[in-house]
Amino acid sequence: MKRIDTALPGVIILEPKVFSDDRGFFFESYSQRSFAECGIEATFVQANESFSAQKGTLRGLHFQNAPAAQAKLVRVARGAALDVVVDIRRGSPTYGQSVQVELTEDNKRMLFVPRGFAHGFLTLTDNVLFTYLVDALYDAAHDRSIRFDDPTLALEWPVAEPLLSAKDSAAPLLKDSDCNFVFGEI
Repeated sequence: MKRIDTALPGVIILEPKVFSDDRGFFFESYSQRSFAECGIEATFVQANESFSAQKGTLRGLHFQNAPAAQAKLVRVARGAALDVVVDIRRGSPTYGQSVQVELTEDNKRMLFVPRGFAHGFLTLTDNVLFTYLVDALYDAAHDRSIRFDDPTLALEWPVAEPLLSAKDSAAPLLKDSDCNFVFGEI
């Protein structure tokens, strides 16, 4: 497993070792030992899948407030997506900053998103299967969103009018969010 650090400390790209032959391929999408060697000590408790039929579907920016905050390990099993992570920890030196990573079925990259960050993705192809592991169970009472087009975040999405859920369309701006993450307390 190869670790690639991003501009946001703690947000890590992981490239698995892929074994390919004329039959196809094999790789470890999760290994506690390999992840620990890469500095990731999360204990994942839930696996999720998201299917998006249409290119240009945008999901996010999502997070769960403390005490139900979640770290995530995300990847694309089919298709391609632009994955976006935003630091929403008040007082952080990188507060409001983001990273974007293209995750595809071909590059097999995974992205680790620590607690205290909002996460979203835009499908770049039709029929995207997005999978993720989380280290805390889903908790509707703590589920939150931030506007994907919040002008203070200045995110560059490669589509003018993405397909959004009602929840994501109605999400508040970061400044109006009740996000309770504080740098150094997560």
